[in-house]
Amino acid sequence: MISAGDIKKGITIQWNNGVWQIIDFQHVKPGKGAAFVRTKLKNVMTGAIRDEAFNPTEKFPKAHIETKEMEYLYSDGELYHFMDSETYEQIALNHDQVEEAIKFLKENDIAIMRFFQGKPFEVQAPNFVELEVVHTEPGFKGDTSQGAQKPAEVETGATVQVPLFVEIGDKIKIDTRTGEYLSRV
Repeated sequence: MISAGDIKKGITIQWNNGVWQIIDFQHVKPGKGAAFVRTKLKNVMTGAIRDEAFNPTEKFPKAHIETKEMEYLYSDGELYHFMDSETYEQIALNHDQVEEAIKFLKENDIAIMRFFQGKPFEVQAPNFVELEVVHTEPGFKGDTSQGAQKPAEVETGATVQVPLFVEIGDKIKIDTRTGEYLSRV
């Protein structure tokens, strides 16, 4: 059990018939009245976000989240297929479950999958990926005074803002947490 007074960012709790991750929290001690903990919670199964205030002595069961590295195999148009490299067990997920990560994953890449009670609820791409640029407009000479950028589509279909010198066929490094271009490879 974890009390509301011990809540920290990233902790996952069971509350209100669901599993909720603490996105943000603030301990509030008003001049009058009792102290409370203001939180922003995200339901890990549905993605719903909710603001809630708790008494600091309130207790919640901690949700145990399992994390596994899974290999992204392929997409059949509707489902995205992943395989556990240790057990060779395959899992198929729909687009809603993988939408943030899939734009940075290509076949045979390793992704991190999170489970609660054996059910997968989130897929995360590696923090940094190297992908090839498949489409971008040419940069114009003299248009670089303010670090100008242009959109570039990479091999997985994601669009990333890149400097003007990046061309089709270049491999670039991307931070998947922010979707930002880091460097050419």
